[in-house]
Amino acid sequence: MANFETVEVSTDLLILGGGFSGCGAATEAAYWAKKNNLNVVLVDKAALDRSGAVAMGLSAINQYVGIGSGDNTAEEYVQYVRQDLMGISREDLVYNIARHVDGTVHLFEKWGLKIWKDEEGKYVHEGRWQLMINGESYKILIAEAAKNALADCGGEIYERVFIVDPLMDGNKCVGAVGFSTRENKFYVFKAKAVIVGLGGAVHVFRPRSVGEGFGRSWYPPFNSGSSAYFTLQAGAEMTCQEVRFIPVRFKDAYGPVGAWFLLFKSRAISAEGGEYMVVRKEELNNWAPYGLAKPIPANLRNYLGMLDVDAGLGPLYMETHEAIQKLADQYKDDPKAFKKKMKELESEAWEDFLDMTISQAILWASMNVYPEQKHSEIAACEPYFIGSHSGASGAWVSGPEDLDTPYKWGYANMTTADGLFAVGDASGASSHKFSSGSHTEGRIAGKAAVKYIVEKGAEPNVDMAKVEELKTKILKPLDLVEQHKDELTDIEVNTNYIMPRQFLHRLQKIMDEYAGGVSSAFKTSKALLERGLELMVYLQEDADKQGARDLHELMRAWENYQRMWIAESHLRTMLFREETRWPGYYFRSDTPKMDEDNWHCFANCRFDPASGEWEMTKKDVWNMPGV
Repeated sequence: MANFETVEVSTDLLILGGGFSGCGAATEAAYWAKKNNLNVVLVDKAALDRSGAVAMGLSAINQYVGIGSGDNTAEEYVQYVRQDLMGISREDLVYNIARHVDGTVHLFEKWGLKIWKDEEGKYVHEGRWQLMINGESYKILIAEAAKNALADCGGEIYERVFIVDPLMDGNKCVGAVGFSTRENKFYVFKAKAVIVGLGGAVHVFRPRSVGEGFGRSWYPPFNSGSSAYFTLQAGAEMTCQEVRFIPVRFKDAYGPVGAWFLLFKSRAISAEGGEYMVVRKEELNNWAPYGLAKPIPANLRNYLGMLDVDAGLGPLYMETHEAIQKLADQYKDDPKAFKKKMKELESEAWEDFLDMTISQAILWASMNVYPEQKHSEIAACEPYFIGSHSGASGAWVSGPEDLDTPYKWGYANMTTADGLFAVGDASGASSHKFSSGSHTEGRIAGKAAVKYIVEKGAEPNVDMAKVEELKTKILKPLDLVEQHKDELTDIEVNTNYIMPRQFLHRLQKIMDEYAGGVSSAFKTSKALLERGLELMVYLQEDADKQGARDLHELMRAWENYQRMWIAESHLRTMLFREETRWPGYYFRSDTPKMDEDNWHCFANCRFDPASGEWEMTKKDVWNMPGV
């Protein structure tokens, strides 16, 4: 076996992931841990300053309710999420985040985040729930607060450590194992409670950008489904694994369109000039009541554009020049003011990318796109698995203590595995929390986990023989290459192992062709899903034969393994739900309609690590009384 030093770390609370939810958990948990003389350890795959979905920055905060100013209520936010998810949402979780998120945003501003304000000193809204920010250093500010909080309570941060498997004592999570991506070290973390916020998944499906563009995506390419893999391997129940998110973005560099729709009031059209949201309005009747209420769910907006593409009316365009011109027209009688306004709008258009998607600005520049002069192509991206944006996949977690909800068996945000909490993209059916809501959910879980430790936390019972088995399994890719690399003249061609990139292409091909990816126009069926599961059996056999030449490829191999597990849970749950509820995210051609009588429910799954069997179940949807 590869010669790796085993490093054991014992703590009271272990936080896995350094994105917004992990930083929120660390900031809040540190406060309560200090009061109770507890230790906190945070582990990040990357470096805390630039890790997670907001690593590059952000141009808007997408969840701010405005309760204190009387703009909205938490109940109204629950209604908004219910509508956008076509009726399937954990309203207790959504409400719990919504009633606390404003305080989180105010903390961000206190820590130095620049939020746009108008002449009266009020926040500038991009939309009803969105605030415009100067967010190129957004993550750095939030990471700094987490670092300061952990330092104040004597906590520790481990960076560049890739977490793989949970450590279990029966149904209780007592830690995690992983490896350094910089040194030959194998880490064993032992804890009384664990919070997982390891992000969602990208590159499970073949991306639109291939060849020279491979690696581009809307969601960060380094997110590999670590959260879902971890909770599945812990035997925790999962929910909404069929709900993947497909955003419409500027084509090829995945630039955001939210500011154009909400702030600039831009229109999206077909190549023939038709505004598909108007031309195909009647289609929304088929998805009542959700298609007939405002706002129209994101998946249905996608779907109307996809119908144009299916009809041969593509490509689709964002009318950027028209939107900018209309906003500047109010100054048209004053040439100097008009010129100034046009310059201001042009600057905002480019800044929207420079804050968060620099590659889009580079692509526009390389293709001589002037947003104030011509439109730009948009397209639906490949599918992503997230629980924080407009998707909903993740772990099934316990609801807040003070709400009379049927989804309650433990402490807030605890999974069905004892002592294991899920936040951000790791928790399911509570989407539209975005960055601020994910941080808020982290804070909720951080406080709950400390309470769990104080009231129930026992010293972790870790089976070190099992740890050695995991170490052998995790380092196997390095051993395979070392043992067989000299058998053939090309190190990447060998009958004893497959390289991580080759494995990833196989996974993406299966998911793209059988699970409704880009090349199949996001359509699938029972027969296609069953064939996809057949092919997954062969892929799983080869997963254990991945080879790695160095630490970077070892990480890539395990990222693939994690993606494979979320892919299987997706295939199984789409097969289980015999309807089409989210056209625009995926369309089951054999069950093309929404079935409110039989499928107005959560589709949950659980993998049993002991038996290797999957269990699929329905769970009722609970609506908050009076909401």
